Amino acid sequence: MTPPKPADTKLVLCIAFAFTHWHPPDWLLAALRHRYPEMKVVHLTSYDRLTEEVRDADIFVGWSLRPEQLRAATRLKWIHVTAAGVGQLMYPELRQSSVLLTNSRGIHAVPMAEHTLGMMLALARRFPSAFHYQQQKHWAQQDIWDESPHPTELNGRTLVIVGYGTIGQALAQRARCFGMRIFGVKRDPNRGTDHADQVFPVEQLNEALAEADYVVLAVPETPDSNRMFGRAQFAAMKRTAHFLNIARGKLVDQDALIEALQQRRIAAAALDVTDPEPLPPEHPLWVLDNVIITPHLSAVSERLWHRQAALLLDNLERFFAGRELLNVVDKQRGY
Repeated sequence: MTPPKPADTKLVLCIAFAFTHWHPPDWLLAALRHRYPEMKVVHLTSYDRLTEEVRDADIFVGWSLRPEQLRAATRLKWIHVTAAGVGQLMYPELRQSSVLLTNSRGIHAVPMAEHTLGMMLALARRFPSAFHYQQQKHWAQQDIWDESPHPTELNGRTLVIVGYGTIGQALAQRARCFGMRIFGVKRDPNRGTDHADQVFPVEQLNEALAEADYVVLAVPETPDSNRMFGRAQFAAMKRTAHFLNIARGKLVDQDALIEALQQRRIAAAALDVTDPEPLPPEHPLWVLDNVIITPHLSAVSERLWHRQAALLLDNLERFFAGRELLNVVDKQRGY
């Protein structure tokens, strides 16, 4: 098949979020137009005109495209998602279509690994308690030591990373520097095992959880992973174990998590994602004294769009050369 030509190609870029950092910077549009001056580039800042503009688009770059918009896009060949998760696009029409789907897997690995390690350190060193007492101007050395669990070290502890992909391996690499033992859990335990002492299949999740001092959930959102953490998984963990979710809130039975935290069946949790988001003010998670909540910040970095641009421009070059694209999503698996 003859590769498409930039002059015959229309690219529609549409990302509309309340959080402004997800909006593409002006320099990215300039870079696209400079690299491919003959390609038509349309940038939409809202979804109002998306159906109209996507009708004759060859490439869509963004986060979401509804089924009726996909049906209207009769020329569409490729969707590039500016996130790692593609659950919002896993409807039958797209799964069954010939449209190529790529995601931004990998570009968030560094900030997410650093963010997660920071939350682990905060839990181990009792930083939230220190910040609380600082507001009271109270020198709380004895108070913090008397808390359960005591301030401790990451060194020598066991970290179980559920979803041992790019982000999980980036976290494992850093955790190794702290002298942690690393267990991974993934669908295919024979592939992508860098930095791990052992990798378990998903069927042995609870077996791995029993060894954990820290559990990090980093799996993609798919129908199979929905509510994969519930009462059985929290019951499998040690009472001194800590649970961290950097994936998606819907992967966790939140009632079971709250129950485990309230009853001290696990020591604490650090959550960068919740269900729903934003978390409403009356939600019980806000007031639990053994929870750290960050508002979906783990992927945020001032380098985000530089990495996004590098990936998109590389894939555009491959697209016009007729070469295989990076980060192609298996639409049947959903990642």
